[in-house]
Amino acid sequence: MDTVGWFVFLGSVLLGSYVQAVTGFAMGMIVIAVVGASELIALPVLTAAASLITMVNVALAVKGRLHQLHRPLFIWLAAGQLPAIWVGVWLLTVLERDAQTVLQLLLGAFITLGSLSMMLRPSPLAKISPPWATWIAGFIGGLIGGMFSASGPIMGWFNYRQPLQLAQIRTTLLCVFALSTSTRTVVVGSQGGLTQDVWLLAGFALPLVILGTWAGRELPPAVADATLKRIAFGLLLVMGIWILATAV
Repeated sequence: MDTVGWFVFLGSVLLGSYVQAVTGFAMGMIVIAVVGASELIALPVLTAAASLITMVNVALAVKGRLHQLHRPLFIWLAAGQLPAIWVGVWLLTVLERDAQTVLQLLLGAFITLGSLSMMLRPSPLAKISPPWATWIAGFIGGLIGGMFSASGPIMGWFNYRQPLQLAQIRTTLLCVFALSTSTRTVVVGSQGGLTQDVWLLAGFALPLVILGTWAGRELPPAVADATLKRIAFGLLLVMGIWILATAV
């Protein structure tokens, strides 16, 4: 990978870790969207590295906040995610090998629709979602997370609709991401996917993950969270459309 490629990758990591520390999600999607649009790194390698660095980000971001976790919601989301992650990783492997155009179309559609959903403000529910609905949301999020290491649009939309305090929503999201990224890493590792390239990308990104997470916790933006999300996902929307256009 050339100098421009490294700059794009590391810049997306810094931005993604900052935004995720502030909003509770989006790191994986930002990294996958920015680097995926540039086509500088093979998607299986990129998603494996994104899982590793997201694990570090959420571990740092959730430190000292576990008391804010909404345990029933987390348990049912986890129950849906765990089996779906295996399916998502398998689909990524098959499509990367046999249908790369389809994979690019799915990536572009995921980023485009995910960005649109995140730019809208979900209306809160009157009460916590029932276990069956939470399991379904977890399964869909796990499927997307298994494929693209970025379940933020699904998990973010679902959790922000719950009638909970903002701190509970963010902590629950971070714990969900910690589980999904660690599980995905185990699945990919068992298939021999944690290659030297993956570890190299993750190793160089690690200092920027720490820096971005610290900045997000200690130096939050002057603008409102909603404004920050609209700016970030507005840019991602453009990238998603670009990926769709190039794939077609």
